[in-house]
Amino acid sequence: MRRLLVVTNAAAGSTDDDRVAAAISVLEAAADVRVEQCAEPGDLDRVLDGRQGRTVVLVGGDGSVHTAVAALRRRGELSPDQPLGLVPLGTGNDLARTLGIPLEPADAARAVLDGSPHPLDLLVDDQDGVVVNVVHLGVGAEAAEKATGLKDRLGKAAYPVGSVLAAAGPTGWDLRVEVDGSVVEVDGQALMVAVANGRTIGGGAEVAPEAAPDDGLLDVVVATSTGPLARLGFGVALREGEHVDRDDVTTRRGRTVTVSGAPFPLNADGELDGPVASRTWRVEPAAWALLVATSSAGSG
Repeated sequence: MRRLLVVTNAAAGSTDDDRVAAAISVLEAAADVRVEQCAEPGDLDRVLDGRQGRTVVLVGGDGSVHTAVAALRRRGELSPDQPLGLVPLGTGNDLARTLGIPLEPADAARAVLDGSPHPLDLLVDDQDGVVVNVVHLGVGAEAAEKATGLKDRLGKAAYPVGSVLAAAGPTGWDLRVEVDGSVVEVDGQALMVAVANGRTIGGGAEVAPEAAPDDGLLDVVVATSTGPLARLGFGVALREGEHVDRDDVTTRRGRTVTVSGAPFPLNADGELDGPVASRTWRVEPAAWALLVATSSAGSG
């Protein structure tokens, strides 16, 4: 019988508790399941110390995946030969959206049981930080910061509200973007730069609609939509991935990217950082894996 270690978040509310229970019920019907709850940053290492060969199943969003992957990499235990399971229970669940993992917990649990290891790339920065989905900097990071305090009350709706609040902030950043050593030529200040492994942010906004988290490349999107009307148009187009067709948006694909210039805030998988004056990311191909049902794998 398959042996699973289900890792949950102690901060989940009563509604989430019911959804977690539904997922665990599905898993327990077909596997030997041990459930561990994490409340403090150090709890994850304690849980991983005692996993005894069990497959780790994460119950949470992109931030939970980010934290677990970072911990496993730091411990020297991150490998595509030891895939993780995912039951999406975050606010945005953007990596799950890219991979076609069901957003309903019970269905996601069935996908864990039926799935096969799907090797995935990992973005690693020059501070040894990781990105499993997308890191974006500029106005998107400011919007995420504004949305953080609204998530409990508004859920997914916190993202567009945060975007409105961020619109009153700085109009742009003087940045230099280099992809594989070549400068990305843009006209004017940058409103937003995204370095993407997955396709969406903020619960489905297609920031990098052509990105695939298993192609050995990172996708870079640079927007210089800094005027009031341009910012509005960019925001509307972003929801459907149509922003990449705009004249004030430039896209590139490569294996390393460096962003430098005026100090900028950044958001890596929902983890806020900065302002920083420079950061470099590189891709580590097939560095880890998730259990994904073959019929639902949507990475391309």
